[in-house]
Amino acid sequence: MSGRRATDAEFLARALELAARGSGHVRPNPPVGAVIVKGGKIVGEGWHKKAGGDHAEVAAIKDARRRGAKSLSGATIYVTLEPCSRPGRVGACTDAIAASGMSKVVYAATDPNPKNRGKAARALAKAGVECVRFRGREVSEAAKRLVRAFAKHVRTGLPYVSVKIAMSLDGRICDRWGDAKWVSSEKARRITGAMRHRVDAIMVGGETVRRDNPSLLPHDRPNRDLVRVVVSRSGRLPKDAQLFSDGKNGTLVFDDAVRALGELGRMGITHVLCEGGLKLATSLAEAGMVDEWITVLAPKVIGSRRIGEAVSVGEAVCLLD
Repeated sequence: MSGRRATDAEFLARALELAARGSGHVRPNPPVGAVIVKGGKIVGEGWHKKAGGDHAEVAAIKDARRRGAKSLSGATIYVTLEPCSRPGRVGACTDAIAASGMSKVVYAATDPNPKNRGKAARALAKAGVECVRFRGREVSEAAKRLVRAFAKHVRTGLPYVSVKIAMSLDGRICDRWGDAKWVSSEKARRITGAMRHRVDAIMVGGETVRRDNPSLLPHDRPNRDLVRVVVSRSGRLPKDAQLFSDGKNGTLVFDDAVRALGELGRMGITHVLCEGGLKLATSLAEAGMVDEWITVLAPKVIGSRRIGEAVSVGEAVCLLD
């Protein structure tokens, strides 16, 4: 942003980058990022790191103080989500903003929580602070996507459900012996690992545990906030499976997927990633519980072969009509 004055959209884009760091770690709250700008320069940044901790706005104010900002008078704070106007586990962000001396708030998305939605501007106006919603479509849509799981949880009490399916070009998610390890490539698995940092829970069926013995954890670095979930009608699961024996993240077992989502919602889980298998994905779809499908199309043909003998057919190109 050097050499010219940055735009509101660019400051909010930076706030979105910060907010994303909190995805998968702040339940039942939404991920939020904030940037404080004075004289055209960023003087403070922050994001919500954990429920019960500082909200993004307060974190940014504290960061500005650490950087040596003696006064925030006349500064603008750019926030990905409308600031909360009612205290919860921590104080209301509108109070912190008013007390800081800043003169303006620009936020990218309206808070889906009816307790706060549309109330920040009125609360801040009493303190002489201007509060406006940014109208740029791209940034606004990105901000809404960031809190879509929170929005569903607030509205329904249920988690947002993403289902990931990896399949071959001939439409198989496993070979005829039921082996699904590995349909997708190492690159695709790294992407899946990154997704495990951005959700609250990973869900699989009992057959996946019995056949693949997965850890369901990111491989690059730990995510201590992630909850592992197994749905098994029979309850017959190996006690020595990684999920139960590795001493890492906790694992919950349910006998029904729909009941599991209800209980997870009551626990404050806002986003569940279902990674298998087909029966579990089908049961969720038939119950109308799937919010997002993520399909990994592997450039290989399994046919009647063992999965390890699948024929690679080169690079996969996806064209959307």
